[in-house]
Amino acid sequence: MVKDYESGALKAFDFGKLQKNIPELYQLDCDIDSVSFDTPIDSSDMNVDNWVNIASIIEDHYDSHDGFVVLHGSDTLSYTSSALSFMLENLQKPVVFTGSQLPIGDLRTDAKENLITSVQIAALQKNNKPVVREVCLYFEYKLYRANRTTKINAEHFQAFASLNYPPLIESGVHLKVFGEYLFRPNEAKKLKVHKEMDQNVVILKLFPGFTQSVLHSVLNSPNLKAVVLETYGSGNAPTDDWFVSELKKAMDKNIFIVNVTQCSGGSVLMGRYETSKHLQNLQVINGKDITTEAAITKLMYLLGNNVSPKLFKTIYETSLRGEMQ
Repeated sequence: MVKDYESGALKAFDFGKLQKNIPELYQLDCDIDSVSFDTPIDSSDMNVDNWVNIASIIEDHYDSHDGFVVLHGSDTLSYTSSALSFMLENLQKPVVFTGSQLPIGDLRTDAKENLITSVQIAALQKNNKPVVREVCLYFEYKLYRANRTTKINAEHFQAFASLNYPPLIESGVHLKVFGEYLFRPNEAKKLKVHKEMDQNVVILKLFPGFTQSVLHSVLNSPNLKAVVLETYGSGNAPTDDWFVSELKKAMDKNIFIVNVTQCSGGSVLMGRYETSKHLQNLQVINGKDITTEAAITKLMYLLGNNVSPKLFKTIYETSLRGEMQ
């Protein structure tokens, strides 16, 4: 967005005038093309069709361009970038998502720095090869693996965190690249863009006072195929008979249950406490240290690819794009 100084209102930024509004981009040793959607939307209105649209634009320009920067509202930025990490299989070029807390034109905007550095990272090469070859998220001087991020603050410039995986690049006077943390795709394989994402999934967060009727209602939703169950601590949940019974009935109907922690950081360790042994015995999927955003988009991706129910648990618990350890 950009601020209209006459009205004070925010309006959609005209990317055809990108370098006119941000002349610093001329200092970067690269050519920049831009693609804008006809009708910009707030990121709260983001949906799967929009993800497919973004993936398709990258696919259409993949051979002719060295890197991609996607500008996106911050509210659902981790969801979209996580989804794209799964949709773009065998990615060999950088796809850098970024946004801002304040619009371009605002006196104290973070938009210009985020955009300029994201373009610089997308153009970064070593020995004529891209340094970054994965979907990332750049915000407030740090580049993160996208599917490791979550939005942690609605007011600070440091809006995102990657609590279970270190930053890939830090921006200071120079760009400091942490090469040991970068994803290394198989160079022999070509890009494959997945556009089928199954939306018959839900996120369910446990809390003290959680009732059987609520759980039963959710697990019996029409067409439901999978649940991300946000549990306590290292993957703990109530041990009541009704809780176990409802989960078992759902799993018997081939509804997949993924155990992720409500904590911002840390990992699910099923069986560590008595309050998670029953989930382990049920063969609930272990989400390990995956974020909720990556957990739900990974479900959509695997379901959309019609992964066999017999293999689903094994594949889900395997890191596909560096989203879990």
